[in-house]
Amino acid sequence: MALKSKIQLEFPINCSPKVLYNRLSTASGLAEWFADDVKVKGKNFIFVWEGSEQHAEKTLHKESKLVRFTWLDDEEEGTYFEFRINKDELTGDVSLIVIDFSDEDEEEETTDLWNSQISDLKHILGC
Repeated sequence: MALKSKIQLEFPINCSPKVLYNRLSTASGLAEWFADDVKVKGKNFIFVWEGSEQHAEKTLHKESKLVRFTWLDDEEEGTYFEFRINKDELTGDVSLIVIDFSDEDEEEETTDLWNSQISDLKHILGC
């Protein structure tokens, strides 16, 4: 099996880091834009898309800065997706950095999916 490629995307977000973090780190926030439904059992998150479940563990988080979910049911160990919130000290501009992994032949589809997902997030945030 081929190794997955790391993808890093950056999106400007006109929103406070605290409000954004809530949409990235909680089941209710993620269910608004990321998945059809999200359930939590301790540190484990169950993401539901069209009736199919995927399990991840929240393995890293820093209030209003970053959250990482590591997939528990991925064949390749150590794959995760991560949201980093950057606030420019001079301008106050906020950006969201998404880190994900995909098969090499699916990088474009993965990027398109994130563009669509973040568009939904921006709509929900009103920015």
